[in-house]
Amino acid sequence: MAHNDFALHREQMDALGRLRAAGDWPALADAVVAYARSPRQAGRDRDWRDVSAVSLSLLKIPADRLLDVLAELMTRLDGLDDEDHRRVLGHLVLRTLGSFPAGAAPDAAERLLELAGRYNLFIERRQVADWAQIVHDAGRRFSPAALGVVRRTVEVAGYWVTDAIKPILASYAGTPLNPGEAWADRAVADAADLGPAWGALLAHAAKATSARPSAKWEAEARRLLAATGETTGDHLRSWYALVGRPRTVPLRSSEYEGEVNETFDPVNATVLRGLIWLAAYVPEHPETARVLGAVVDTSLRKVAGIGPRNPKTANAAVWALANIPTEAALAQIARLATRVTFKGTLKELNAALDARAAALGLSREEVEELAVPTYGLTAVGVREEKFGDTTVTFDAAAGMVTWRTGAGKVVKAPPAAVRTGYAEELKEFKAGVKDVEKMLSAQAERLDRQFLARRVWEFGAWRERYLDHPLIGVHTRRLIWLVDGVACAYADGSLRTVAGAAVDGGREVVLWHPIGRPVDEVLAWRAWLEDRRVTQPFKQAHREVYLLTAAEENTRTYSNRFAAHVLRQHQFHALAAVRGWRNRLRLMVDDSYEPALRELPAWGLRAEYWIEGIGDDWVTDTTESGSYLRVATDQVRFYPVAAPENYAHAGGGGYEQWVPGGAQPTDPIPLADIPPLVLSEVLRDIDLFVGVASVGNDPTWEDGGPEGRFREYWQSFSFGELSGTAETRKALLERLVPRLAIRDRAHVDGRFLVVRGDRRTYKIHLGSGNILMEPNDQYLCIVPKQAPERTGDLFLPFEGDRVLAVILSKAMLLAKDTEITDPSITRQLTLR
Repeated sequence: MAHNDFALHREQMDALGRLRAAGDWPALADAVVAYARSPRQAGRDRDWRDVSAVSLSLLKIPADRLLDVLAELMTRLDGLDDEDHRRVLGHLVLRTLGSFPAGAAPDAAERLLELAGRYNLFIERRQVADWAQIVHDAGRRFSPAALGVVRRTVEVAGYWVTDAIKPILASYAGTPLNPGEAWADRAVADAADLGPAWGALLAHAAKATSARPSAKWEAEARRLLAATGETTGDHLRSWYALVGRPRTVPLRSSEYEGEVNETFDPVNATVLRGLIWLAAYVPEHPETARVLGAVVDTSLRKVAGIGPRNPKTANAAVWALANIPTEAALAQIARLATRVTFKGTLKELNAALDARAAALGLSREEVEELAVPTYGLTAVGVREEKFGDTTVTFDAAAGMVTWRTGAGKVVKAPPAAVRTGYAEELKEFKAGVKDVEKMLSAQAERLDRQFLARRVWEFGAWRERYLDHPLIGVHTRRLIWLVDGVACAYADGSLRTVAGAAVDGGREVVLWHPIGRPVDEVLAWRAWLEDRRVTQPFKQAHREVYLLTAAEENTRTYSNRFAAHVLRQHQFHALAAVRGWRNRLRLMVDDSYEPALRELPAWGLRAEYWIEGIGDDWVTDTTESGSYLRVATDQVRFYPVAAPENYAHAGGGGYEQWVPGGAQPTDPIPLADIPPLVLSEVLRDIDLFVGVASVGNDPTWEDGGPEGRFREYWQSFSFGELSGTAETRKALLERLVPRLAIRDRAHVDGRFLVVRGDRRTYKIHLGSGNILMEPNDQYLCIVPKQAPERTGDLFLPFEGDRVLAVILSKAMLLAKDTEITDPSITRQLTLR
């Protein structure tokens, strides 16, 4: 400790002693807060020994006064704006509470539990058990907050604590739910109003401690449901709809707990699981599948430092959907199976689809196709409803809702007569519109995967399930297909070739892919789409094609095309999951990991992308939970799907196959033997990972990140050679720019879209979207918004390229640089 720091610390401790001796508790609280704000406590390298000294000083205060001081400090926590200051003060309060002298009086024990109840989990679990015993022995009831922390402690503590607390909780006869979550608060209030049968139902739901209901649990549930009346399903659905809403009573977290207010109360989650199982035993209702699907979505939402919010709730909802014999439930399962990436829940979804396929005697693919609902659409992509004399039309392809009064006038919103006279019907219509949007997104991802699924359809079935289907026809009619080898797309009421000839039928249909097709044909289809302003749901005509290079012919069994990149690990991990790759987050620990891999069972292959964690500093190279912030990339290889997997240390050291003693490793398959379609699609995935997750995409990393370690890589990626995706972007912009309002100020030049403003001329890199300003190549940092960029009425022939949207948005902005008012941008425009 430096001399000045030591002197300051000594002065603070002396001041605390004087205030304690004087009994000036408000001033003492001020002094503790000032300590938390001191410069020595900033950052992750603070000296926790100071905290110990301050805590020991506080513990010399008489017990009743100490509780007053701690309660005041908890209140002061909410007023601190700086996260580091809150962290220090919160740790200090928690440490002092946890060190409170044993043998507290009942009044003090009650207050201590109340203070502990403000935390998700109180760090000193033995203390919780002791205080609970004191309060219980005194014949007093726990407050809701105190009861909550006692219950949560049982969920995570060891047997020596739970054995002490469980007998206490067994004597508690109230609701099994903790307060603080919107759905739980509603359930408690409803049960109180509805009578004892509902209290018994909640108590039974609290016994849902297994992965799925037992026959005994189900029998008792059905008996209890018989006593709750015809409105049971309505009440359950109203509770499900509130799952995942912000907490009504926020909780504090300890130092390394993560965002506890974004997760589910573990006690309530057990009750919720039981309540969700009940959905399979109540009368069918069209809203049930919808709200259960939403429960899966919200339960699997990722929380920083924790992961998915509550997988067991998601799995319970999947079980209920699988046991509800309606088309709506099957549709939700099929939708979720295309979107969910959490392995445990995805396994449950796949099992549900496989079981339904076996029961119907169909293939898994056929069940997924038959599961696509219409959501009230009649013609392809169109739903029309009458609300009295008002008509509403939903155009799913355009994502537009149009309201028309009885007089034929178009209005922006439903008239008041519709809102009051048709409230329930209007609610159902709006929910249906949202369902269509979700399902269209899921079906676009499913269709995109058909390239590698080797799916072949009989023409009649394809026409019924795809081309003329009210919902999926929205996508089908914007894609190119091969009917008996003839490329065609939908136009003017029928399938047509690029030359306009009608295709009336055939035997087999497959999804068209540009690889292996004549260049003239690919270009003709691109022009066809652009001339008709058809926006494809994903890149097809403009899809990148990755052919074997001379370098890959020389390396034979591996590709280095996407090696030596630095990726943000968590973003890469999320992208890999969406594209069907299996990957584990690498921690800075002594452990081994398999590469990121994608299994391709239809081809008998497995693709591997070799990566490793970067860095050795816990502060700058990892999250607080220890996962690497960044990974370095290496080779791409292919193996037989059943070959032993390769493993490497988390921080590098080379991949090796783990094989049983005496067995020979399996060699990688030469790239020349990989089917061109497979090679292209796998490399396209990896190009996506690099293009989106590279630190070179971060406009704030001009300095090269931590200690400037990545400056050279950032520079080479930000303004270097274009990838396959960027080359496609370039080809498209060469055709689009002449149609833009800024066409006199913009043109494509090599790797850049060059935009002439009134103050400077700007070069926007077509790969990263980063910007250089002429005449001296000065860097311009513009940070895109997190929300998808808007391009106004500008036509784009495919969806899903956010970097393209960012480039166009920046171009529109910079062409009118004298109108920019954002000071973070304008101060950079001065020539330096």
